[in-house]
Amino acid sequence: MRLFFALWPDAAAAAGLESWIARAHDCCGGRPTRPGTPHLTLAFLGKATAQQADALIAFTRARQRVAPGELALTHYGAFRRLGLVWAGPDPDAPATQALHAVYDELWDGLAALGWPRPAQPFRPHVTLLRKAAVDPLPTAGAPLRWRYDRYVLAASESQTGGSRYRVLQ
Repeated sequence: MRLFFALWPDAAAAAGLESWIARAHDCCGGRPTRPGTPHLTLAFLGKATAQQADALIAFTRARQRVAPGELALTHYGAFRRLGLVWAGPDPDAPATQALHAVYDELWDGLAALGWPRPAQPFRPHVTLLRKAAVDPLPTAGAPLRWRYDRYVLAASESQTGGSRYRVLQ
């Protein structure tokens, strides 16, 4: 199984993400993320053994609560080469810097378990569309507020039509 840590939206943020997805799809086409699956990845670990998964579940139980925060998704962006459209926060906002602290603390703990920290910088985003035309991108409306106080450990399982996510802890 492939494992990752993420912020999972509450019901209000999930509903707001659906409207962001619809606006992006109207502009860019592509394949929308399935309802209930949009999330903000903090750490993608990739393939893991059952033993590693058990250790990560225990780690998550002990550490998944974080200082409460609120993120504001303010704009659309894209990973052009991949045809991905995403929603993201203002990179200079204090709330985004607080999220970077959550990311750093999580990776400090994962490094102690032997997981190598990625070389590329953390770029918080929520994937909305895949295989999309990314020029032009839609204009965002009002910021989407997303409150959080914990992260989850999830598994990504391949299936026809895309991946299925299962929260492990």
